[in-house]
Amino acid sequence: MTVLVRRLAQLVAVVLAVTFLAFTAMNTLGDPLFNVVGFYASVDCDAVLAGEIEDVSGQGGTGVGDCQVVTEAREEFHLDEPLPIRYGRWVGDLLHGDFGTSFKNRMPVNKLLADRLPKSLLLMAMAEIFAVAVSIPWAVAAAYRANRTMDRASTVGAFGMLALPNFALGVILFYFFVVRWQIFPSRFEDDNLLIRLKSLVLPALTLGMPLAATYFRLLRTDLITTLQEDFVVMAKAKGLSNRWIMFRHVLRPSLFSVVTVFGLNTAALMGGALIVEQIFSIPGLGRALVEASIRDDYPVVLGAVVVIATGFVVINFAVDLVYSYLDPRVRRES
Repeated sequence: MTVLVRRLAQLVAVVLAVTFLAFTAMNTLGDPLFNVVGFYASVDCDAVLAGEIEDVSGQGGTGVGDCQVVTEAREEFHLDEPLPIRYGRWVGDLLHGDFGTSFKNRMPVNKLLADRLPKSLLLMAMAEIFAVAVSIPWAVAAAYRANRTMDRASTVGAFGMLALPNFALGVILFYFFVVRWQIFPSRFEDDNLLIRLKSLVLPALTLGMPLAATYFRLLRTDLITTLQEDFVVMAKAKGLSNRWIMFRHVLRPSLFSVVTVFGLNTAALMGGALIVEQIFSIPGLGRALVEASIRDDYPVVLGAVVVIATGFVVINFAVDLVYSYLDPRVRRES
């Protein structure tokens, strides 16, 4: 229980640290008021409202009515308050499920994220499933044939997949499977689950192929090392089959590296989704983040950062629990 509480405290601390840095950057590197009301933010509305300026046509035709809009925007988004107080108020709203309101379309951010997030989660889940399903049997086959032709060819292929950037791989797959052969749709379609899955096959392959190569390289090395251990030699001397030895005694302790990278790859996977969702026109969280960044829509950017940071620390928390399953010694040491 103590370990669980400590892990949860670390999770909360990481999320708070990341969101505070993002919140500070969004509010100091730009002008949030300008993103809400445009060039009216540069007008001396205090002087206009006090009647000290009679003719403001030279400042964009702004009048008292427009300055009232500026004042209401300051009050709505608490822009006159100090940064720490605004951050505390923002965190308090988050705890109540309020992610704020978009500067641009005045849409609640939590509603926008709820619409975009499931598509990105499905895409990343499909990519991870593909990577794991391909890499494990691939690594097992290569480890049994270490330093032979099949192993060398697999190593070269894995390096090739790792060297090819996501955007280049996505463009190649799009050209052959969409433009040339017309097997998959050119845009994301959400009519039903089957069509949605078909629309995500190519994007999932684009994200999953480099992951599969990474998992293959790590698992192959660990399997070759484990196969040389004394307990494996003893198992072979007892007459146990190679399949039984591999899947009962060798594979489980060799998965530590893969599990570690699985957790760390969460952020990289989200970064890859930013590009892949643009290439395949998927209205997911990554595309929403790119669009909000271009438009300086800070509430949407911050909401996306919260979701990504929380997902990253939760997955790595789950990885720690998987460690305990793979090796009971980790649980005892904790």
